[in-house]
Amino acid sequence: MTTNSSIEWTQVTWNPVTGCTKISHGCKNCYAERMSRRLKAMGAKKYSNSFSVTIHESVLDEPMKWSKPRLIFVNSMSDLFHESVPVWFIESVFEVMNRASQHTFQILTKRPTRVVEMNEKLNWLPNVWFGVSIESERWIERLDLLKNLDAHTKFLSLEPLLGPLPNLQLEGVDWVIVGGESGPKARPIKAEWVREIRDNCVSHNVPFFFKQWGGVFKKQAGRLLDNRTWDEMPEVHSS
Repeated sequence: MTTNSSIEWTQVTWNPVTGCTKISHGCKNCYAERMSRRLKAMGAKKYSNSFSVTIHESVLDEPMKWSKPRLIFVNSMSDLFHESVPVWFIESVFEVMNRASQHTFQILTKRPTRVVEMNEKLNWLPNVWFGVSIESERWIERLDLLKNLDAHTKFLSLEPLLGPLPNLQLEGVDWVIVGGESGPKARPIKAEWVREIRDNCVSHNVPFFFKQWGGVFKKQAGRLLDNRTWDEMPEVHSS
């Protein structure tokens, strides 16, 4: 089911896949895992498998029911390119996104190696934005893999940001999102890390979006950086 989202950089979420497994240290306090367990306890049928990877063919056509153009975050509760998601299902998700050209779809992964392997099988229309998550310098190779894809709009989600990224090469990148970790065990973010990335984006004319400082009480911490909000985004495709 497609639902309205509280995520600042999208409008709605669409989850044809739910569940995941941890792959890097940014996954340690995964919000989707916490939410899946909560939804299972509430009796939500879609989360009866809790956080085990599960495909949901029944919701594949959901975006076709939306006539008004929307920004749609694909699989906020999973990773479309998890090794347990069949190739045929990934291709089916892309077919829906290609048909629903009135919408802009935002896909995010921590598994770009698999995407590179499938790159030529996928139809990268301009309404499909593709991004990778990078939480620290340790995972910077995800950026290099992103640049090898045929996606028209490529972006970075540097969230939860767990360390500085001084060597971020932004050539070929169309958007950068930064955010601190939130929740009961949130790890700290430093302002100098954020400012360095912001200044890098400004100097390369890359839209910069600062999502949150995070922390245990993220609403109190807010999302102001140097007394302003940063809500820059790429131009949305018009079908």
